[in-house]
Amino acid sequence: MAGALPPLTTIVAEPWADFGLIDSGHGRKYERYGAVRVVRPEPQAMWAPASDNWDPDATFVPGSDEEGGGRWIQHRPVPSDWPLSRDRVRFHASLTPFRHLGFFPDMAPQWDWMRARIGQGPADEAEVLNLFGYTGVGSLLLSETGARVVHVDASKKSVEGGRANAALSGLAERPIRWIVDDAAKFTAREVRRGRRYDGILLDPPKFGRGPEGELWRLEEHLPLLLADCRRLLDERSRFLVLTVYAVRMSALAIGELVRQVAAGLGGTVECGEMAVREEARGLLLPTAIFARWSR
Repeated sequence: MAGALPPLTTIVAEPWADFGLIDSGHGRKYERYGAVRVVRPEPQAMWAPASDNWDPDATFVPGSDEEGGGRWIQHRPVPSDWPLSRDRVRFHASLTPFRHLGFFPDMAPQWDWMRARIGQGPADEAEVLNLFGYTGVGSLLLSETGARVVHVDASKKSVEGGRANAALSGLAERPIRWIVDDAAKFTAREVRRGRRYDGILLDPPKFGRGPEGELWRLEEHLPLLLADCRRLLDERSRFLVLTVYAVRMSALAIGELVRQVAAGLGGTVECGEMAVREEARGLLLPTAIFARWSR
């Protein structure tokens, strides 16, 4: 059917030296981050684990509220932070109050895909916008190719973490603009300035607030933000990547949204699920949905 989306695609994050999903099941996942092993809640791990002999250094115990609260229980002392690496980029991991470790390892295939598209042209002429960029691992991997990067996050602490990761990686002098701002407001200003980008990555939360209390609701504000992102792309642009961790939203829904936004740019749109491969059995643990456009 004309205009229909292609079949859904599954993008799989494979284990690497400093990260692996060791095992999963009974609503939990057992992971390694360098030498540190942790157990975290995972509602989608509805199956039985491969082993009952998990031996984590720390376990996250969720709170009773719906806002993601909870606490870490350390079974053995864990450093306040410790270094990990992906390719030639180094970054800090830590037991954050938000149950994750300061970065999202399932993004690795997306990082690799964007790096490949930057490599299709002169990398030092490419400029990439990373919205909701968090602690900057993706920004550093994109910058390491030679591209210029604009990194935007509403959290001053996250942006400071990105700068610290840049220093750890020896990339502090790279052309990366570290910006503390509301993603939607910044993008709208870039449109008014007549700016353009070769690639855009956005990983918006389901709900959030900007540095001045700006309210963000994914279902309400995402279409408007994507429309502004489209105005920053042109016939020379190379990609747009959208990842969503809100489980109530469909990959088909965001795929169609990106397809309509990218109309007139040519190229292709794909959408589907992101997953991490378990080391124990090779099964796939779903983590997020995505939609992306490329030329």
